[in-house]
Amino acid sequence: MDSLDAWFPYPGYRPHQREMLELCARHARDGGVVMIDAPTGSGKSSVVSALLAERSGRKVVVAVRTISQLNTFIRELHLIRGRQRGLRSAYLIGKRTMCPVGGEGDVYRRCEGLKSFSTSLMKERAEKGSLVPSKDSVILQQIRKMDHENPLICPYFVNSRIFVHDEESGLKMIPSTPLRSKADRVSSQCIWPAELREISAGVCPYEMMTYAAQNADVVIVNYHHLFNDVIREQLYVNLGTDPGNVILLLDEGHNCGEVMQSVQSVVLGEGAIEQASREMTTLRRNLKGIEAVQHLLPRITEFMKALKYSDETEDWFDSAIFNKMMVKGSLYPDISAIVEDLMRISEYIREKNIKAGEFRETAIEHLTEFLFRLSQSATDPAYLTVFRKDGDELLLEVRNIDPATKLRDLAGSHHCTVLISGTFSPVESYRKLFFEDLPVETMSLPNAFPSKNRLLLCAGDITTAFSMRQEKENTARIVEYIRTFSTLKGNLAIYFPSYQILETYARALGPALAKRNLFIEPKNPKEAGDALKEFLSLPSRGTSGILFAVAGGKWSEGLDYRGDLLAGAMVVGLPLAPYNRVRRMVIEYFRRKFGEEGEFLSYTLPGVHKAVQALGRVLRTPEDRGVLIFGERRFLDQEVMKGLPEWMKKEMNTCDLDAYKKKLSGWKL
Repeated sequence: MDSLDAWFPYPGYRPHQREMLELCARHARDGGVVMIDAPTGSGKSSVVSALLAERSGRKVVVAVRTISQLNTFIRELHLIRGRQRGLRSAYLIGKRTMCPVGGEGDVYRRCEGLKSFSTSLMKERAEKGSLVPSKDSVILQQIRKMDHENPLICPYFVNSRIFVHDEESGLKMIPSTPLRSKADRVSSQCIWPAELREISAGVCPYEMMTYAAQNADVVIVNYHHLFNDVIREQLYVNLGTDPGNVILLLDEGHNCGEVMQSVQSVVLGEGAIEQASREMTTLRRNLKGIEAVQHLLPRITEFMKALKYSDETEDWFDSAIFNKMMVKGSLYPDISAIVEDLMRISEYIREKNIKAGEFRETAIEHLTEFLFRLSQSATDPAYLTVFRKDGDELLLEVRNIDPATKLRDLAGSHHCTVLISGTFSPVESYRKLFFEDLPVETMSLPNAFPSKNRLLLCAGDITTAFSMRQEKENTARIVEYIRTFSTLKGNLAIYFPSYQILETYARALGPALAKRNLFIEPKNPKEAGDALKEFLSLPSRGTSGILFAVAGGKWSEGLDYRGDLLAGAMVVGLPLAPYNRVRRMVIEYFRRKFGEEGEFLSYTLPGVHKAVQALGRVLRTPEDRGVLIFGERRFLDQEVMKGLPEWMKKEMNTCDLDAYKKKLSGWKL
């Protein structure tokens, strides 16, 4: 493994870091799947240097969830380039972020339509001798005349292509000289996402990065590039390679299950049914047989109205009853015949709309996707059919509850797959949950940060368990725990299992904490983002505040509160999912699969993980100091505690309210 030193960009290794990198280098050379639990400070991002050291000409693909994670790897690759100057890299962060073209609708569909129309026009002009589309007077005139809010031609794509004569195929469209030169620049330098549009300067940023990626050693993408089958297939076509020749690194790998489940699930609302009916009415003259499908839509609406009478906000519905309701008295023998007709209609409307420059996904297409997934779920126990209420609206959902099959396929199709996370604890549990019996090597690293910089306490005399929520003494103690915690200096965060419990304690403590700049997590994403920016700006202004947030929410995961941005965090309660019939069905599914451990894997572990993620916001560098509080006695139960990282189990101090007050009074930043 001597070649590892030639790629490692730092003067020395952190504790256990080289051991981690050697494991990854071996898998990069020999193939296979590896999962690594590496707490913050382990030097996880340097895994990419180990993969490069043993890649043997293979492409390294890194999948991330957030822009901050993307920036981490851009920075890491910049440092590696200092040791290996020929290193080339690129990133594809999604057309929605990169596309400079205006207009409404799905950005991927809009891009497909604009490229198709632009290509047809450019070929037509090239056949008449105009080989440089960006200089063709006819094309330029059409670009000037078109409505830029509803474009039919992409000027950036036009600038990205030229034509040459090919002896075998005649005219051939290839990347333009400006696109190639810009792609060469971005692949060999440290270019941040905010700089892309300026650097692309007239050519398509996505085409520029795609071209750069073809010859890159490392390509960084977002999760959906990998987890969506259609997008992944197109990605590898664009890269000119196949998964078997790719080394895959999944950063923050604990998110893989949740993201894969989201990709495999589909939701249908009442508004989509009404819109689909209106769309079908406009198609009656041009498409035979559409009335037969349209007559079925009121049946779905009636089915949904009946579910509104349920007292549950979320519950299972029987897909067999739904299917019988759809088919009974209709012209269709079964639900698959309805789906077949809808697919035919969807294909027609998709092609028609793209030609007309309309790039929104239609309600008919969404309905088709829902009914297709619903028909498939009847024979696949990894899917549940669920209804839930969102305000006054009722939603039907085909929900994936087990991502293992898709994750096995994804990992197994690549030469090597590395999943790494700071919260893969216990890593063996995640291995079972994600990959079942697929051969996977695992590693867990200890916490490298000095224990003297943190105080970890667990309250043994309070709980938010449902049976105790109305118990006055328990509630009063929770209030006192929070009030005492709020006396600490610096920015503080307090996380709750749900908005309902958050609001209960916000009402009880809000007036008392108002002087501390209390921030309560809004449900609106934009408002939440603005409030968080305000909170994080407080230390630079010589003051501080307190966050009230939801564990597993927008303010508890994927955020990096370094330095004095967060001095302490407290999780009030154990953030388990609501225990309803849907949850019981999920637990039973995993019990059948894993025995008694199934409940821990599917129910307890996700709740513990949310709590650990929330507390993990505090200590992001070896120099950070902070207080971490589990405000829930259930964290002392063996079944819950086994979901905690080893360092937390060793360092946790159990306390009652009096001991808690003494411990906090003796803590100094």
